[in-house]
Amino acid sequence: MVNRDERWSMQGATALVTGGSKGIGRAIVEELARFGVTVHTCSRNEEELNSMLNQCQMMNLRVTGSICDVSNRAEREKLMDQVRTIFNGKLDILVNNAGGVGPGWKAAIEFSLEEYSNLMATNFDSCFHLTQLAHPFLKESGRGNVVFISSIAGTGRVEGLAVYSSTKGAMNQLAKALACEWAGDMIRVNCVAPGYIATSLIKPVTENEENHKQLTSRIPLRRLGEAEEVASMVAFLCLPAASFVTGAIIYVDGGHTANLS
Repeated sequence: MVNRDERWSMQGATALVTGGSKGIGRAIVEELARFGVTVHTCSRNEEELNSMLNQCQMMNLRVTGSICDVSNRAEREKLMDQVRTIFNGKLDILVNNAGGVGPGWKAAIEFSLEEYSNLMATNFDSCFHLTQLAHPFLKESGRGNVVFISSIAGTGRVEGLAVYSSTKGAMNQLAKALACEWAGDMIRVNCVAPGYIATSLIKPVTENEENHKQLTSRIPLRRLGEAEEVASMVAFLCLPAASFVTGAIIYVDGGHTANLS
């Protein structure tokens, strides 16, 4: 049995967080780094990535980064090769955060095959493939943790987000399956499913005052969430204190899903 201090410490751990240059991903990178984790992250946008890395350096956080389009299989393989080299073949934490809503809020019948394929590749294919590639490094760790950043849209209907919702629903099911399949390898797998979080992703919906008011009226806490509130849950799941939590889908949504049930 580990002592109390060890249960609430991640000092010396290593992590890969995809899509860490802004929004929820950036909050996760900074939260883990403040716990003493050495973090590698990636982004498609070099300017945003460099800006984030510079700010982390000013805060004395151990964070490195590389350019990667996670929708591309070859780039995913290159990213994992970099991670293997940086962390000497051992990885403690993988957070699959990179994703998007594709062409935005759009009826399913209006999706082109290219739009569908791109969104599936970005949100779900990357999640599955990176987790698969990371398996030997997570196993080598002896305390591997995988966290998928899902969405409340993965368990219920959100108008205009049929394909996006499907990618998140698939992610939820994958987490449950891998949690059982990889338990013997001492790897825990969980999902964090945010509700409406104040990031650029939902800005098109909330910039209208009436839409904002209507949306928050359905959230028991009567406000949007903050990226840091999602990051806190991710960090908890990676702590030794959460050692009996696996295969879970945890909602960080201000009570939104409870209010719909």
